[in-house]
Amino acid sequence: MEGESLITIVAIFLAAILIGIFPMMALAERNDDISELSVQTAIADFVNTARKTGKITADGYDKLVSSLSATGNTYDIALEVKKIDENPSKKTTQVDETKIGENIYYAEYTTQILSEVEKSNKYILKEGDILTVTASNTNSTISQMLKNFFYNLSGQNAYRIVGSQSGVVSVTGS
Repeated sequence: MEGESLITIVAIFLAAILIGIFPMMALAERNDDISELSVQTAIADFVNTARKTGKITADGYDKLVSSLSATGNTYDIALEVKKIDENPSKKTTQVDETKIGENIYYAEYTTQILSEVEKSNKYILKEGDILTVTASNTNSTISQMLKNFFYNLSGQNAYRIVGSQSGVVSVTGS
């Protein structure tokens, strides 16, 4: 009789925990989904504006940071621009004999780009450059803490809020 009472108490305790934790986990996960959608939208707007204007401006970057901050999380923002660089050598396998060289890209990253934005209030892009922006949260949300607890028990990796967007610049900035 005493053993059955203990099992009943443990079962009631586990049921109470499950009734409380799973709805809270679902609500927290939904909040992270909304944050991730907001991050993706903000990054897409930033990249599309830069693609269409041919430049990254201080105001545009500040707007991106503000939009990301509005989710209540902190983010690590990574910028990469693959700058097109024409190779002046003649390529003999091309059908068009008037075309010279091939397109080669070199990359510039967040610190270089933001340094230029600080100096001149803008970073100029050329038509054909490729802009990539990625943001991932640096803080832990309630959903991440709960998931990481359960994932650590099962041996899986941690979950993060991440957004990324790339695009080819369609106009040379001025």
